[in-house]
Order: sequence, then C-alpha cells, then structure tokens
Amino acid sequence: MAVIQCQFYSEAINLSMGIHVIIPQNAAIQASGSGKLPVLYLLHGLSADHTDWIRHSFIERYAENKGIVVVMPSVGRSYYTDMKFGSPYFTFLGEELPKIVRALFPISERREDTFVAGMSMGGYGALKLALSFPERYAAAASLSGGLDIVSRMNGANNFQPNELIAIFGDVATELKGSCNDLFYLMDELKAYDGKKPMLYQCCGTEDFLYENNQTFRKYAQDLGIDVTYDEGHGEHDWDYWDPQILRVLDWLPIKQS
Repeated sequence: MAVIQCQFYSEAINLSMGIHVIIPQNAAIQASGSGKLPVLYLLHGLSADHTDWIRHSFIERYAENKGIVVVMPSVGRSYYTDMKFGSPYFTFLGEELPKIVRALFPISERREDTFVAGMSMGGYGALKLALSFPERYAAAASLSGGLDIVSRMNGANNFQPNELIAIFGDVATELKGSCNDLFYLMDELKAYDGKKPMLYQCCGTEDFLYENNQTFRKYAQDLGIDVTYDEGHGEHDWDYWDPQILRVLDWLPIKQS
C-alpha cells in the first residue's frame, strides 16, 4: 500500500491542514465500477491527530486487504464541530475535505462507496457526519464514542468544561437539541425519507464511556433505528480499538469488482 502525508491549505479553517491517506497498491483490481476506490474517513480522538491510527493500529494492512482508501484528517480538539468560539471544523470535514481528496486521489464519489468511522471523540464525529448527511454516507461506525455529549457537559465523565463550552456553547440553550446533539440527529434520521446509513457501535465494558454508550444505544432502540452493536472486555485504549476497526472493515458493505 501507499501511505501519503498530505499538507494543503484549508479555505474553511484558513490554515494549513494535514492528513494521512492510505491507498492500496492492488487498487486497480479492487476498484469499483466507476474505476475509483471506496473510501473510509477515519477519525481520531481528543488527544490525538491524523497520525494516531497509523502509529497505533494495523490499519495499513487492513486497508490493503480490503481494497479501500483510508483518509485520516486532523481537527485538533474541536469535537468535529463548527466551534462557538473557534474554527468551523465540521464544515471543513463534511464539505471541504471530500472535495479536496477526491480531486487528489482515486476516490469514488458514490454514496455506496463512502464510509466514516472513528474512536472516542472520532466516534462522535463519525456518527455526527452520517446522521447529518445520510445521503452521502452508506455506513458509519463509532468505537468507544463520546456519544451523549449533553451528559458530558452536565458533569458525567466531564473534563475541561470551559473548553467544551468554547466548542458547543451553553448546554441548555445551544447544545441540547442542536445539530451537535446526536440524540436530536437520531430524531431527524427517524423522520428521514431517504436511504438511511448503516450504523455500528461498540464499546468496552471497562471503558469510562460505557454508560454513555448504553444511553445512546437505548435511545436508538426506542426510536426503532437499527444499530449493529458489539461489546466485550476492553478499556479506552488501542488493545480494544485495533481489533475493533478490523471488525468494522469486515462489516462495511465494501463492493469488490
């Protein structure tokens, strides 16, 4: 496979941004009917960047075997959000980045070839993208995601509350029930008439976000939204995430020609 470190200027962020891109060497025999490859946008956690998946998992080998391009962006500690006091990282991720990578790399534009996944903060970002743009993503996966962001800001497993306020604003008047609240987005998905993305959720039973994930899972069940769920022994670390991302790749509806 080829691993490419790419720097480019973001008009949305007004800053030079970095991404890692994995392109399988056998792409020619694994490309879709369009001649371009399926893509997984793979998102990092709060205290990480675009190098994290490369450094801590076997994602290169997994991507090569699956014949899928993996795009790993870096968004700092933004929670993949157009920040209240800061930069519009969600606009960058959802609008600008796909156009840039499709212009530079052999990536399919088709919904059925487009997926997103992430761990921790990236799990939140992955579901947020797919729920916000169900017409663009065929599937999304959260690994140990911080999915109930309202409860985190209200004190459950909370950390650096002033930072989160700078990102999301006030809990009661600006976060809850907004486009940054996954529970609100699930309500919107329930009412959506188009094809819904496949959803995958997993969390280790010893993870500090386990209860947070159970709250989200129950909400999805109450709405009647199908979510493939997996849990088992594991903490908030790479011993859990590395085998889980392979499960996610096996679960994705990747079409081979």
